[in-house]
Amino acid sequence: MTDKSLLQTLSRRNFLKSAAAVAVATGTLGEAQKSASRPKKDKILAYAGSYSLPVDGSGNGEGIYLFEMDVHTGALTNRKLVAKVENPSWIEIHPSRKYLYTINEITTFEGKNGAVSAYSIDPSTGDLTLINQASTEGPGPAHLSLDAHGKFVFVANYIGGCIAVLPIHEDGSLGSAVDVHHDIGSVGSIHATHASPGSFAISGHDAPHAHMILPDPRNRFVLHTDLGQDRLYIYRFDAATGKLTPAATPFEALPTGDGPRHFAFHPNEHWLYTLQEEGNTIVFFHYDAEAGAVTEQQTISTLPAGFAGSSYTSEIVISRNGKFLYCANRLHDTIAVFAIDADGHLTHIGDTSTMGDYPRHCRIDPTGNFLFACNHRGDNITSFRIHPETGLLTFTGHYAAVGSPAVLTFFV
Repeated sequence: MTDKSLLQTLSRRNFLKSAAAVAVATGTLGEAQKSASRPKKDKILAYAGSYSLPVDGSGNGEGIYLFEMDVHTGALTNRKLVAKVENPSWIEIHPSRKYLYTINEITTFEGKNGAVSAYSIDPSTGDLTLINQASTEGPGPAHLSLDAHGKFVFVANYIGGCIAVLPIHEDGSLGSAVDVHHDIGSVGSIHATHASPGSFAISGHDAPHAHMILPDPRNRFVLHTDLGQDRLYIYRFDAATGKLTPAATPFEALPTGDGPRHFAFHPNEHWLYTLQEEGNTIVFFHYDAEAGAVTEQQTISTLPAGFAGSSYTSEIVISRNGKFLYCANRLHDTIAVFAIDADGHLTHIGDTSTMGDYPRHCRIDPTGNFLFACNHRGDNITSFRIHPETGLLTFTGHYAAVGSPAVLTFFV
């Protein structure tokens, strides 16, 4: 099999489309801020979502696992499986700490859609109890987030090329969607504008594919990326009704074929960084929080100079002090490290092996001292100590075994 056909065979897109035919970042900063007001602990609980069905290569997990993190060493201890559920590939904790929400990255809920599952959390043990599930109003959800007040869940449906807003009731249960928007329009080039020489990183430019959705730090606008269209959409958010209205400039076009995936806001709330999956780039924008508008400042590669071949980015996170930015490269299997200059521009200062295979996700713990990489095809999560002055990473030597890990979310 050629490299190109292998990459295409292993892609999430091809798997979910086949399943559909048969059937149809940044949360980290919020977690850190919440933890700052709580008593210091030696252990912190965390939930790892895993793939139970093959996506991008493997589905060796069984659902959501509960871990315990040692704040001194960065070691994760797997306590137990707390929810046996299909493909919980993104997890968020409610601001009240009473509830957990996860997407189910499937195409079979109600015959054709993905789902969001709501759980109550036992605060003393971390155990989960299912409250209910609701349709995402589109197949193959890839990301979810909550508004600042915990009243609504936002979902991005990758296969469906649409986003949805679901209300959260007083008991933590989910209601039916109050708003749905479909990404309509042309799609980008099959080949990325910023592709590396010899790259066969070709995945999602056959149709619109909503990939990530997140409210801005002031809870006034909601942004989402569409990988297939190479667009960053911006909506004004009505916090009372959950309705989304396109901003004055409804979207920002990114280089054709580069495939915007995830994005992260800087703690100052005025800098925004988008991560392009197929172009392996980060684009730095100035963000106007009053108008919900962006102005491009810089484009920089996530890969070292001279790299050739195929690689896909996956996740982007910013350090607690706002001085460093990290992103994960799949196939290259590294965490790229950037210094954030005084004006927000990025300088590439290093690359660290994830000590595993195909890092789908990375996250900084609530103390700000460790970064964790979810190695999807390696069936493990690895931890790295963050140097407080240089921002560089050092492997702690700790591996945590978990089948096909997709996301790690801390309970703080």
